[in-house]
Amino acid sequence: MNKFIMELIGTFFLVLTVGVCVDNPSAGVIAPVAIGGALMIMVYAGGHISGGHYNPAVTLAVAVRGRLAAREVPWYIVAQLIGAVGAAGAAYYLKGENQAAVTETPNYHLGQIALAEFLFTFALAFVVLNVATAKATAGNSFYGLAIGSTIMVGAFAVGPVSGGVFNPAVATGALYLGLIPPADYLGYVAAQLSAGVFAAFIFKVLHPDDK
Repeated sequence: MNKFIMELIGTFFLVLTVGVCVDNPSAGVIAPVAIGGALMIMVYAGGHISGGHYNPAVTLAVAVRGRLAAREVPWYIVAQLIGAVGAAGAAYYLKGENQAAVTETPNYHLGQIALAEFLFTFALAFVVLNVATAKATAGNSFYGLAIGSTIMVGAFAVGPVSGGVFNPAVATGALYLGLIPPADYLGYVAAQLSAGVFAAFIFKVLHPDDK
């Protein structure tokens, strides 16, 4: 139960940070830095309890890699989605009507959005697997910084294309807030989950002895 509570809390604060930084953004707020920092903080806070996933795509990657029991995967995802929806509600209450950053850039079609989300969700899951689950990096102290920095880099790189979501739970919160078009939601989620599975496959290819 502690793992699921931690996943709910960590996802809540990640999505809350996304919501309040992107929904009617305040002057001077650099959203990718804040969001990457929020993830880093929550990974350090809860990594020793739940693994600090806060992301169904990462949970799926860790499970396929063999470091999470299949029976726990649905509970992780449920906790993450509950945290995301609660955070979206809190962000809406705090900031009011949203200014949807992604839907203001209609020149990007779903194929471009899906590719952007796939590439950097893969990068995120791949980094998590290598710094937080590999035997060679066991006990390191940089895993949270590496994971948070991946989100920051991805948001700067492809944020203008897809919004820099890289997380089905964040996509769910963003949908609630009107930050992504409803018609594109399943495309976001499909790209993100498939990227998590592909990251686990590549990890296994590169680390055949790390069972």
